[in-house]
Amino acid sequence: MDHKNKSSRAPLYEALLAYRDSKQRSFHVPGHKNGQAYRHLVEEAETGQPPIKEIVNEEHQQNGETQRDVGKNANHRVERFSSVDEHGTDLESGEHFDDDGAQSELELVPVRSFLEMMEIDVTEITGTDDLHHPEGVIQEAQELAADCFGAEESFFLVGGSTAGNLSLLLTVCDEPNSIVLVQRNVHKSVIHGLMLAGARAVFLEPWVDSVSGLAVMPSVETVQAAVQSYPEAKGVLVTLPNYYGMGADLTPIAEVCHDAGMPLLVDEAHGAHYGQHPELPVSALSCGADGVVQSTHKMLTAFTMGAMLHIQGPRLNRSLLRQRLAMVQSSSPSYPVMASLDLARRLLHVQGADTFTAGLAAVSAFKRGLAELPRFQLLQPAQPLQPEPPAGFAVPAGMSVSAAQQTREGLTAAAMPAAAGYTAQDPFKAVIYDGAGVLSGYGLQQQLEACGCVPEMSDERYVVLLFSLGSTVQDAQHLLQALHHISSANGHEQIQSNAEPPQQLAKGSAHYISTWNNLQENTRYSEPIFFTLQPIVETDTINVPIEESAGCRSAEMVVPYPPGIPLVYPGERLSPSMVARIQLLRDEGAKFHGVSDASLQVLKVMKD
Repeated sequence: MDHKNKSSRAPLYEALLAYRDSKQRSFHVPGHKNGQAYRHLVEEAETGQPPIKEIVNEEHQQNGETQRDVGKNANHRVERFSSVDEHGTDLESGEHFDDDGAQSELELVPVRSFLEMMEIDVTEITGTDDLHHPEGVIQEAQELAADCFGAEESFFLVGGSTAGNLSLLLTVCDEPNSIVLVQRNVHKSVIHGLMLAGARAVFLEPWVDSVSGLAVMPSVETVQAAVQSYPEAKGVLVTLPNYYGMGADLTPIAEVCHDAGMPLLVDEAHGAHYGQHPELPVSALSCGADGVVQSTHKMLTAFTMGAMLHIQGPRLNRSLLRQRLAMVQSSSPSYPVMASLDLARRLLHVQGADTFTAGLAAVSAFKRGLAELPRFQLLQPAQPLQPEPPAGFAVPAGMSVSAAQQTREGLTAAAMPAAAGYTAQDPFKAVIYDGAGVLSGYGLQQQLEACGCVPEMSDERYVVLLFSLGSTVQDAQHLLQALHHISSANGHEQIQSNAEPPQQLAKGSAHYISTWNNLQENTRYSEPIFFTLQPIVETDTINVPIEESAGCRSAEMVVPYPPGIPLVYPGERLSPSMVARIQLLRDEGAKFHGVSDASLQVLKVMKD
C-alpha cells in the first residue's frame, strides 16, 4: 500500500466500525452491552409504543390502578438532551418543559446518536488492540500520527495533555530530588507532575510583551543562564503557545538545551495545528523539541480528553516513558476518544492545508468586520515572524526555516531583542479588548455570552475568541453582530478617537495583571523549589487576611482558572506585588482553584 492510500486510512476507527457491524453478542465490559441497556427506551420514545418487556414494580402492583399510573409516569422519564430557554421552551422543537426541567409529554431518553456511540464503546478484545501494548490497529494509528505530525514516535492520550505532561516529567525525573528547569507560568498538570516525581523546580521567568503586558515564554538568555547555573538539570520545560496564541521561535532554546545535553519538553496543548498550514506558526517538533504534548481536542477535531504525545531524538528514555504512560493513563482507555484521534489525524493527512481553509476564511471575515468597529482592538505581534519562507524563497537542503531566515534577513526574529518573546500569533486565537476602557475582559465576555457567543476565556483586559478549522463565516458574522450590539448599547458606535493606541497600551502594561502573568520581579530564575506529595500539616498553618499575607510562606496553591496556572506554590514566600495581583484578579471576578477560601478573603499560610 502506497503512502497516500495508507495515510487515508483510519485503522482504529475502521476496527470499531467492523466490530459494530459484526453484531456479536457481548459477554465482556462495558455493562451497557453496546447500548442494549437503553435501546428499548429509545425505540419506545421514537415509536410511541411501550417496550416489548415491561418491568413493573411490585409495590405499584399492590397499590392499585392509581399507583400504577404514577409508576407509569415515572417509568416514562428517560434522558433527553435539549436546549431550553428561560421560559421552559425547547429552542429546537418548541415543546414546553415543566418548571423542574421535565418535559411535559415526551419522556427523557438518550438521543440516538448517544446510543450509536455506545455501539463502538468497546474494550481490549480481539481486533481492537491494546493502548498499553499496541501491536495492531492502535500501533498503526499511532505510526500514522507520527508521520502526520513529524515525530519519530507518537502516543495517543486519553487523559488530555495532562497525561502527557505527567508522563514526560516522570520520565526525565528518574530519581528523587531531580532538578528540572520549568517556565513559571505553566499549567497545573506540570506542577502535579513535579509533585509526583518529588522533583525540585527552578522556575524560569517568562518574557513579557511590553505592548500587551502578557507573559509569553522565557527568553533564550534566561534559559541559557539557568542551564549554566544548573548543569545537572534533567531537562527544560516550556509552554508554547500561551492561552492567547502568542509565541516565538523555539529553535534557539532547543539549541541551548541540546548543547547542554538536556531534552526540551514543550507543552504545546494549544498548538496541535501548528505547522499544518503556511499561515500557521511552525510546530515545536520542527524547532527541535524532544517531547511535545498536544491537545488534539482543543484546536483539531478529537473528542474532549483526546491528546497526543510526540517524541523525537535520543534524549528521552522511551522504554521508561511507556511505563510512565501506563501509570498515568487508564487501563480501560476510551476507544471512541482514541478513534477520534485517529480521525483527526486522517483529516489532516487527506486534506492537508485545505483542512484550515474555511476556518481561516472565518478569521479573515472577522478581522475585516472588526476593523469597522474601532472600539474593539485586536492583539497582534509588533514584529511578526514569518512562519514559512515567502513564495519563491527556497530553503537550502539541510537548513531549517529559522536558519534560512537568518541568512536572508541577517537575524532571526527570535534573536531580535525588541521582539524576543512574541513574534508569532496563532491566527485562530483572536484576542480583543475594549479600546474605550469601558468593559473589562470579564465584562465583555459576559455581554458576548448574553448575545449567544461563548469565548474561550477572559482576563482583566482581554477576551480570547477561539476559531478553528470548524469555524464558519456565519460564526464570524454572528460575533460581529454581537460586538456591534454591545458597542451600540454602550453608546460608543463611533469612538475611533478613544481607541487605545499601542503606545498607551504599553504604558499601562507595567501594572497590567493577567492570569498568565505569574512573575517574580528582578530575577530570571528562582532557587530550586522542592515539590512533594507529603501534605502540609494543618496545625502548622494559619489563616491570614490576603491583605496581610505579604512576606508569609503560602501553605496552599493559588490557581486562577482559566487557564489553571498556579500563581503561588505551597512553601513559596508571597511578595507584595504577588498579593496585589491576587487581589486584583479576585476583585475582577476570576475564579480560583487550590485555595480553601474560594473568595480569597483569607489565605492559608505557614506559621512562623
